[in-house]
Amino acid sequence: MSRLGPVITLVAGAVLAAGLGVASVNATPAANTAAPTVENTVPDEEQTTEEQTTEEPAQESAQPVPTPERTEEKKIAKADYGGRVTGNGGLIAISIRNGKAVGYFCDGRAEAWFKGTQSGDSVSLTGVRTGKVTADLGSGRATGQLSLGGRKWSFVAQAVRKPSGLYRATALVRGAQYRAGWIRIKNPDGGYTSVGAATSNDSPVPVPTLNPDQPTAPLTVDGTTVHPKDVDGFIEEMS
Repeated sequence: MSRLGPVITLVAGAVLAAGLGVASVNATPAANTAAPTVENTVPDEEQTTEEQTTEEPAQESAQPVPTPERTEEKKIAKADYGGRVTGNGGLIAISIRNGKAVGYFCDGRAEAWFKGTQSGDSVSLTGVRTGKVTADLGSGRATGQLSLGGRKWSFVAQAVRKPSGLYRATALVRGAQYRAGWIRIKNPDGGYTSVGAATSNDSPVPVPTLNPDQPTAPLTVDGTTVHPKDVDGFIEEMS
């Protein structure tokens, strides 16, 4: 397996699969047929001069740091964070909408979905079994710990803007329940670091590469059109 670096989408090997509507953690043996998928380097949006597509690509501003929007004193209306898990090599993404929170971890060998709540300057999310994510919010970042499979890692996830962030897709593909998740994080020097995983009836399958300019653009999986969603499109499904 290739190590995570700029713009590499990794394939699920051993997958902790996410169930629709329920945050989940499942260990799955590595798939022998899965092969890494490489996403080409994406030029910085400000350098793009090509003709615009029908749907204008989402812009991610390097400055200023996104400030969480608060609907009331203890609830954040909207915030998105993404970063590396220290000592693990995987990526973690956390998104908050009106106090509800979802999270996703993926390192190309395992994945885990979490859900929970934000209160004040902290967020707490749980998966099934023993999976858990806790983080303190402040100074434009989420600083916390990921507990999974009896192990624990720390992380610092910076506040991000689209097209960085968390994406998910579900569909019925050839009679099987297909699920995929992706994390995209913009690199300081341009381009993106990406990782993702996919399952079909809870068995790992190769994960497709998101459209570099439009991450929510439709994908074709075994002849079936699959529609990736950003967090605004699926967070209510996981409530």
